[in-house]
Amino acid sequence: MHGMTIHEVPLGKARVGVEGADMPSVLVVDDEPAVVRMSERLFARNGFRVMVAHGGQEAIELTDTNTFDAIVSDLDMPDVDGRALLRAIRARDLDIPFVFLTGSPDLQSAIDAVEYGAYRYLIKPVPQEELLDVVTRAVRWHRLAVVRREAADELEGKASSDRAGLDARFASALDKLWIASQPIVSWQDQKVIAYETLVRTDEATLRNPVDLFDVAERLGRTEELGRAIRGLVVELIPRAPESAMVFVNLHPNDLADEELFECEGGLAPFASRIVLEITERAALDQIRGLRTRIERLRAIGYRIAVDDLGAGYAGLSSFAALEPDVVKADMSLVRGIESSAVKRKLVSAIAALSKDLGIKLVAEGIETPAERDCIVSLGADALQGYLFARPDRGFPAACY
Repeated sequence: MHGMTIHEVPLGKARVGVEGADMPSVLVVDDEPAVVRMSERLFARNGFRVMVAHGGQEAIELTDTNTFDAIVSDLDMPDVDGRALLRAIRARDLDIPFVFLTGSPDLQSAIDAVEYGAYRYLIKPVPQEELLDVVTRAVRWHRLAVVRREAADELEGKASSDRAGLDARFASALDKLWIASQPIVSWQDQKVIAYETLVRTDEATLRNPVDLFDVAERLGRTEELGRAIRGLVVELIPRAPESAMVFVNLHPNDLADEELFECEGGLAPFASRIVLEITERAALDQIRGLRTRIERLRAIGYRIAVDDLGAGYAGLSSFAALEPDVVKADMSLVRGIESSAVKRKLVSAIAALSKDLGIKLVAEGIETPAERDCIVSLGADALQGYLFARPDRGFPAACY
């Protein structure tokens, strides 16, 4: 954290924002003693339990025997640098947030940080209040992630003892499935160019699509769910505006379902209008014969999109694996982009690469005019988000 600016401004413990909880813990990792001392004072003065490591290897050893709510680490260290530290920790802990600081930002280190799930990537000098605010938010995020993971574990335990109950809930969810859609607009032409279809259910216990797919996976019924969703999309497409493409999300298991590859029936009659979204979070390298399967889908007439680019771990290698026609920049890159130099560099690089490869770039998750204007200035014209319309039944109009 060479050259970090820390102004001695008393902020008070109330800023931590975890009243009633155990004292939040932070690990500060830096090879410069003066910076470590200043950081230690900053966090201790504001209600954190602080431990320090003077290098990446020492940090790894500390995490063997201690738990932390956040890690603040320099990127450039002589023994184990920040990226190697992050990779080592991620191998055993997917939740703990990393806040990176660097005085020498570059695109590759930013991409590495995003791909391995860094919480924030800050460029020095960092004002004290900003650093404290970021780490405070990271602590809240971590504690929420831990609660959600514990809840998921509890659900898994209950699932093993309540298979009949899960079956009943899932059957109800299938009966109550419906499809929402959200417009994708061309900002330059001020018109809707596509709609993304999104699964919904009125089953109260499985309204969140993540929970719905989680239960389907536990029951071994993802193929059944995928077919049900595609059947509803088939019913909906004839009512879509003729000039609009239709984006359809695929679960990784859908790529193993031979029904998807049939040349007649199902989605096939509408293939020329359909873009199949494959999430970057999927473990693409574990899908047998992936390239052949993608070629079969293209032969039918489908176009292929990489969804959530920037949110998962596959990174830009998804371009090589899928050779997509469309790539969708994840909302984590879009949110607050006008105030983040790192996000602007990342999106600019993705836009330039997409243009060079003849790939259509869609920026999703846009909620403010500032995000919209910044994204457009970086070279993206196809936009999606609450600023234009929320997902709803049918094909909602877009606001400009």
